Amino acid sequence: MYRIKYSLLLSLVILVCAGCGGQPAAGLTLSSATFSANGTLSNQQVLNGFGCTGANESPELRWSNPPSGTKSYAITMYDPDAPTGSGWWHWVVYNIPANSTSLAAGAGDPTKESLPQGTTQGATDFGQPGYGGPCPPQGDKAHRYIFTIHALDVERLDLPANATAALIGFNLHGHTLAEATLMASYGR
Repeated sequence: MYRIKYSLLLSLVILVCAGCGGQPAAGLTLSSATFSANGTLSNQQVLNGFGCTGANESPELRWSNPPSGTKSYAITMYDPDAPTGSGWWHWVVYNIPANSTSLAAGAGDPTKESLPQGTTQGATDFGQPGYGGPCPPQGDKAHRYIFTIHALDVERLDLPANATAALIGFNLHGHTLAEATLMASYGR
């Protein structure tokens, strides 16, 4: 009896996997034409302030293969190496419409209207909304900058205009269907 059940189960597994082709399903991906994965950010992305003289331009980002049920996106940029004990949030963008697949270089400038309609930029650890580029302390080892795309199960995160990165992150945690990361570094 057990041989028959085992044989039947094994046949079922083989039948189901025959259509798999041995390849896992593609998941959410994040890429950039501005920098390569594990590459170095250029002076174009570096902060203009705190002793740094970069252009403070957010990089171009694009994503694909969102999971079913994605209703909006959020993008974060985080430095886990900042000497604060809690890292540093450089960029928090949310309520990006589900039909969006990219952000142009410079989209993080809050004085320009280059983000998709309805998109919101949250307050960073610089104390204001918008992109704030890397500027690690002089002589520190190169810091890592982790860009993350979050596919969300809600069309909008209903947050106050002055929401902190921590409050936004808390809400992202409760609504993320999938995420993908892209890391770059910068040191001086």
